[in-house]
Amino acid sequence: MTVKEGKGWSTWIACPIVNKNPLPLMKIVNFETVVLGTPWRNLSYIILETDEGITGVGEARILGKTHTLQQYLIDIRRHIVGWDPHDVEALFERITLLDYGVAHELEMTALAMVEMACWDIIGKSAGKPVWQLLGGKVTDRVPAYANGWYKVARDPSQFGDAARKVKEAGYLGLKFDPFGAGNLELSGAEFRKSLDLIGSVHDAVGDQCQLHIEMHGRFAPHQAIEIAKEIEKMNIRPAWIEEPCRPDDLKAMTKVAQHTYLPIATGERLYSANQFRDLFPLRIVDIIQLDLTQCGGVLEAKKIASTAETYNVMVAPHNVGGIITTMATLHVMFTLRNGKILEHFNDFTDQFVKQAGSPYPEVVDGYFQLPEGPGWGVELDLDFIRKHPPEYANGIIQDPGLNMFRKSEWNKRDG
Repeated sequence: MTVKEGKGWSTWIACPIVNKNPLPLMKIVNFETVVLGTPWRNLSYIILETDEGITGVGEARILGKTHTLQQYLIDIRRHIVGWDPHDVEALFERITLLDYGVAHELEMTALAMVEMACWDIIGKSAGKPVWQLLGGKVTDRVPAYANGWYKVARDPSQFGDAARKVKEAGYLGLKFDPFGAGNLELSGAEFRKSLDLIGSVHDAVGDQCQLHIEMHGRFAPHQAIEIAKEIEKMNIRPAWIEEPCRPDDLKAMTKVAQHTYLPIATGERLYSANQFRDLFPLRIVDIIQLDLTQCGGVLEAKKIASTAETYNVMVAPHNVGGIITTMATLHVMFTLRNGKILEHFNDFTDQFVKQAGSPYPEVVDGYFQLPEGPGWGVELDLDFIRKHPPEYANGIIQDPGLNMFRKSEWNKRDG
């Protein structure tokens, strides 16, 4: 670059810089998948290998389709192997556009797993935690709420006793679905029983441990409104009511929002930015619960969360995963200006899944701490995972799931 001096001014003449020795691109050369089995949610892992010896890990769970997910990853090997893991935007395009279909739960889950592993590689290559590569942190800790704690009979005293243990563990909130196998409407007896369960939990933890009331998209709008009105009468200030109606019925959700002041949360079963795009302008939700493992991964989650911020909507990610999902979601949460709270299962159900890697992101005094180490900062224990395989029948991975619309005490999560 040369400089020409003049009277009171300088002219900068830029000369092109020619790099005669460009850095070689990193390539993904292979991948492996492995599944950790549990009574109700299989956790799938992918391990990407690169030609530079750096590996990256991703994780997801997809109820009822674990075997299909494994096969699909084999089908799209051409979209994974041979490509630079840094090019996550191109990975998204290959899986969602170039196969000329409309990506839904299966495709977006596979994409998320691979993209998550790519970010692990990117962070390790840079020697930095992923959150530093996503804009840096905006907070020093992330609040946590517990789920999976109410594996007891649907009895008010048993729900209350279980809730006290969550409070004693230091959690700032807890989530539960008291509605049994409810679908569209509840019988009179089930309606009263569900409200008794809510009242018992609130009596047990008071206002110090906030209630997150899960509805799992069960109800017709009139029933959801009736339940919300009863909760209002109980003088409970829940963090939210979640998925009061089917998540794809936005007009039903609108009707509910028009008849209650309780905050409404939804989003765990929305699989693309397009689906969230249609939700925001209606102004009917206060919190979105994007699932990092099912909406396309880290970068897509950031984009959805950023759009939510422009509508003053907060983000409380759905997190039913193990060590990698929890850690990856945490990395994203630390970078969000509109982050609210993060869900956590593994202190109260299937605690053994915490042994799938280390260090595990523990909840301390109600909060997750800032992750350290490059990438996700986690070493996966493949030997442990292989010692806890899923169940098979005729060579097909079995997914017991929860059967929550037929089984009244599905909450016991015992398969």
